[in-house]
Amino acid sequence: MAGVILFLAARPVTAPPVRPTPRRRRSPYARLFAAPGTRAFAAAGLLARLPMGMLSVSALLMIAGSRGSYALAGAVTGTGLAATALVGPLTARLVDRHGQARIAVPATVLAALGSLSLLLCVRTGAPDWTLFASYAATATTPNTGGMSRARWAHLFRDDPAARHTANSFEQATDELCFLLGPVLATLLCTGVAPEAGTAVAAALLLTGVLLFAAQRRTEPPAIPVRTPSRPSAGGTPALLRSRGLPPLLLAFLATGAVFGSLEVVTLAYADAHGFRPAAGGLLALQAAGSGATGLLLGLAPPAARPGRRFLGCVAAMAALLTLPLAAAATGTPALLAAALLTAGTATAPAMVTGMGLVQSRIPAGRLNEGMALAVTALLTGIATGSAAGGWAAEHLPSPTAGYGVPAVAAASALAITAAASAVPTRRS
Repeated sequence: MAGVILFLAARPVTAPPVRPTPRRRRSPYARLFAAPGTRAFAAAGLLARLPMGMLSVSALLMIAGSRGSYALAGAVTGTGLAATALVGPLTARLVDRHGQARIAVPATVLAALGSLSLLLCVRTGAPDWTLFASYAATATTPNTGGMSRARWAHLFRDDPAARHTANSFEQATDELCFLLGPVLATLLCTGVAPEAGTAVAAALLLTGVLLFAAQRRTEPPAIPVRTPSRPSAGGTPALLRSRGLPPLLLAFLATGAVFGSLEVVTLAYADAHGFRPAAGGLLALQAAGSGATGLLLGLAPPAARPGRRFLGCVAAMAALLTLPLAAAATGTPALLAAALLTAGTATAPAMVTGMGLVQSRIPAGRLNEGMALAVTALLTGIATGSAAGGWAAEHLPSPTAGYGVPAVAAASALAITAAASAVPTRRS
């Protein structure tokens, strides 16, 4: 027994293997912003995009307050929106060909001068036609969101998961701008001066784009113009023929109609029920719900079949947008607030997935132009939805019925997407 003890004591004691402490997995967003230069251009992009939620509201309040006509104010802003739909893709094509800094800066200077001209024309009582001309000049405003997405796509061109997270972040940034912009514009126009909103928006736009353009190390390279081997090799019409892109743009148009009509209908409903001051808060809840789900979607892995995910997101949007219609029928603001918050959770996932599909269906060298086409479709839908929502608010017997407009628009987006999903497309 003693020998056994001595034998065991003489054996070298081998310590159990030390298992390495598993490294804590970084958040997809932390991994995204670990790349050099990404924080700088993202912050500058946020500053440059904030005015997109301010300019139209500021112009409406400034013109209506000075000229006493919401019809004139709406016509002026509608003209600017139409001009943006025409000029935006051209500006984006120039950005693709010549680089972001070379095109975005002079384009922004021209847009800022247009805003300043509008302010001066309103201030000095210039003829109405000068308001249209001035606001149309703001159409050269570059699509900072598209340029930012192009940078992410360039930096993570071999990492689909990172690009998915970046698209989610960009959509949440857009929602944040549409959440804060109208509130800031209203505060400035009503609390400081009618012209303050336009002046601050123009200053923020110019400052933000200058800072964004200064981030040269993350800027994607310009695509040199090549002589096309066939006539259809270049130009926006050829890009519109990209396989699977037209149905996406139609779905974006219908989704834009959701946004445009929901804003007007909510304002009209709140006014009719005596709580108009709370209308801004109701719209903010919708944007907050959308932004939150946009960020959460960025934590999920990219879909193996993004076309199928897009169909599911649009279906969820169509279903949830029936909730405000039901809640409005009760006449209870709290229920309407909850319904708008819930409905908002479906819009960002649809937009994030849709923007990813747009990127996959256009040539890499024309990303800005393709994103500009998507934004143009959205803007056209917003203008159409605003007009339809305004008509519904004035002509339908009950303001509650106006919430049928965004519900129908969402159902239209679902019908378009479902019809397109029956046709196989590349990388969908």
